[in-house]
Amino acid sequence: MDPLGAPSQFVDVDSLPGWSDAYEAKQLDHHHSPVEKAQVDVRSPFPYRKDINEKIILWKGDVALLNCTAIVNTSNETLTDKNPVSESIFMHAGPDLKDELQKLKGCRTGEAKLTKGFNLAARFIIHTVGPKYKSRYRTAAESSLYSCYRNVLQLAKEQAMCSVGFCVINTLKRCYPLEDATHIALRTVRRFLEVHGETLEKVVFAVSELEEVTYQKLLPLYFPRSLEEEIQSLPYLPADIGNAEGEPVVPERQIRITEKPGVPDDASDEEGLEADLSFIGSHAFARMEGDVDKQRRLILQGQLSEAALQKQHQRNYNRWLCQARAEDLSDIASLKALYQTGVDNCGRTVMVVVGRNIPVTLIDMEKALLYFIHVMDHITVKEYVLVYFHTLTNYYNQLDSNFLKKLYDVVDAKYKRNLKALYFVHPTFRSKVSAWFFTTFTVSGLKDKIHYVESLQQLFTAIPPEQIDLPPFVLEYDARENGPYYSSYPPSPDL
Repeated sequence: MDPLGAPSQFVDVDSLPGWSDAYEAKQLDHHHSPVEKAQVDVRSPFPYRKDINEKIILWKGDVALLNCTAIVNTSNETLTDKNPVSESIFMHAGPDLKDELQKLKGCRTGEAKLTKGFNLAARFIIHTVGPKYKSRYRTAAESSLYSCYRNVLQLAKEQAMCSVGFCVINTLKRCYPLEDATHIALRTVRRFLEVHGETLEKVVFAVSELEEVTYQKLLPLYFPRSLEEEIQSLPYLPADIGNAEGEPVVPERQIRITEKPGVPDDASDEEGLEADLSFIGSHAFARMEGDVDKQRRLILQGQLSEAALQKQHQRNYNRWLCQARAEDLSDIASLKALYQTGVDNCGRTVMVVVGRNIPVTLIDMEKALLYFIHVMDHITVKEYVLVYFHTLTNYYNQLDSNFLKKLYDVVDAKYKRNLKALYFVHPTFRSKVSAWFFTTFTVSGLKDKIHYVESLQQLFTAIPPEQIDLPPFVLEYDARENGPYYSSYPPSPDL
């Protein structure tokens, strides 16, 4: 009870403006007309839902001050972490909270545990433990952070809570990149509300000034406030948007069984040759490319400006990206021919391509191209480097120059602009000649970025050994050809 009728420091969630309120006011001011459904060619996997948006609140403030059913506390495994969120909650809740926490006997990473709110305006506190982030264990960290948000929401559902106030669970002490963590937080809440929306009336994201900028930027991707905003946000969604519940997907664990691969499920044997012929041209690229001859004719006739060409290319790339997200690519992922590892000496993301793991003659190369786009789209928004292991490749692993040219033409400009180096490891004389012809006569702008690397010791002058996951056969080959590598060595002038 506040003395002498003094105003309470606590904030009632019902008094806070919703996520859609400011946007709707802006729309009225500018007299924007909504986009008709007939005009939408491709829908986002997170479509515009007014009923869900009305439950979302973004608020810059202290989560401990929220007057809602439960607030979230981010802590460590012993529930004794001293971070700004926890310290504020402990201060406002009073000494009884510490006594209550001792009864819980800790909390594992990804779990959620419940206590009373004591002197807080919130009735309950949900305690959870976010993961410690390391780039080489990124998948485990993503899964654990997802579990934090999902278990908090599940607990709120089981306890019939009306409103939940989230702090940002990933603390600075745990080194989780804010933007990556925000993607997981928003999509997990979105997917939960799609299925269990009737159980929660309000979800508040209580953020600091720094965090607010990131949330403002990413909220439209998962909670678009109009069809127009949905369409505008679609190209900025990351490649990994999780499964139906928002949980990060590990492609290697996906299994898909079909009786006749490559044939539609409803095709019957009686249709025979007619069915086979009808399927020709229905693959991903036949659906997406449009009238290529007409486009080229317009270009030759000078009827398309440079800006129009760029816009057309971006539109085509977005279609490929949507197709890549919708396609089952688990067979390509299982090859482990392309994967993200750590960072180089300049802090740039390192992507690895293992040539020996690409059975060119046995796989669908169009699906391989889709998989490349699926994995690389969110990587290429920032500077990155590629490491290509040519180690022990043979005729069956050689990528055709036409495929490489198509890949180069298909991808967005950010792929080429943000690629800072391509390390060609264990090249042969023939591969060097082929690469020279390709970069000289087929594509431009790539030649100066290629570095031929004869040994792992040379590679480690640019990328620390602990920052790159090496296939065992690469290590064995290099030890046999160049001798074992050591942790200290002089820098190589080639890199």
